[in-house]
Amino acid sequence: MRPAYLARRLFRFVVVLWGAATLNFLLPRLAPGNPVRERLTNAMAQGGLQQAGIEEMVRAYNDQFGLDKPLWVQYLTYVSNAFRLDFGYSITDYPARVLPMIMHALPWTMGLLLTATLLAFLVGTLLGALIAWPRSPRVLGFLIGPMIALSSIPYYLLGLVLVYLLGVLTPAFPLSGGYAIGAIPGLNLPTILDIFHHSLLPALSIVIAGIGFWSLGMRGMMVTTMGEDYMTFAEAKGLRSQRILLNYAVRNAILPQVTALAINLGTVVSGSVLVEVIFGYPGIGSLLFRAISGLDYFAIYGILFMVVLAIAVMTLLVDLLYPLLDPRVSYRRA
Repeated sequence: MRPAYLARRLFRFVVVLWGAATLNFLLPRLAPGNPVRERLTNAMAQGGLQQAGIEEMVRAYNDQFGLDKPLWVQYLTYVSNAFRLDFGYSITDYPARVLPMIMHALPWTMGLLLTATLLAFLVGTLLGALIAWPRSPRVLGFLIGPMIALSSIPYYLLGLVLVYLLGVLTPAFPLSGGYAIGAIPGLNLPTILDIFHHSLLPALSIVIAGIGFWSLGMRGMMVTTMGEDYMTFAEAKGLRSQRILLNYAVRNAILPQVTALAINLGTVVSGSVLVEVIFGYPGIGSLLFRAISGLDYFAIYGILFMVVLAIAVMTLLVDLLYPLLDPRVSYRRA
């Protein structure tokens, strides 16, 4: 890979982050008056804050972001803070800062969604490839209908069904929470097993729906790949069916899947809001829901910036790894 191409990609990466930071800066400034004071006044009206606390928070934000200074000075200050991942104080959980709140919730979301997304991708991609492969058992063809149905069902709807079936009718799993009530999370075997037990239902809802999505996408790409000349040539050479499937069909059909996986892994940082809310899971999705409900737009913008950062990083990594997945992709002339 040429250094000039890598430099251009890194430049685009920085431009994306700059654009996200700029939008986060401009959106609250579109409101007339002091947006911080207005949001805090609404929070006080709902009984969430004291008057003295509001004035202290307004002074803190005015001092940090220079809201009484010219707009261009505020912008430079904000961009500098954003690239240092400094999103200021939370309105609803003052004096907590936004970044520690995100860092506290992020491991829960990453542990749940990252594992569930990768598992659904692997199982769904393999299943979709086998369904489209003409030499597979014919019984796999009957899975197309269920896969279409699963891909159409949202995560949260499956979550409600699983709560009723496995949490109410058959109380095999806890209904909500990330761990038992009253437990103190720690790095010990009972706590790890407890966390794993609480994560099974939300993870199962994501995996079941994800398998349908990934299998249909892989099946469609496999059907397109089956008509390529290199597939006909591989069969004419008398190669083994397993080698043709893995080295010729799956390797070429999986490229769009990898791109979609990168985007999905990037959005993992935002959490599955409705799934986490349904199961009371202490992840980024629940944090975002609380921030939206409490008009805590500094927490909202912090989470959105982290999502843009994650998607940009994953897209950059996939772009750089594409030549390893497909030798036909080359950036030497780019």
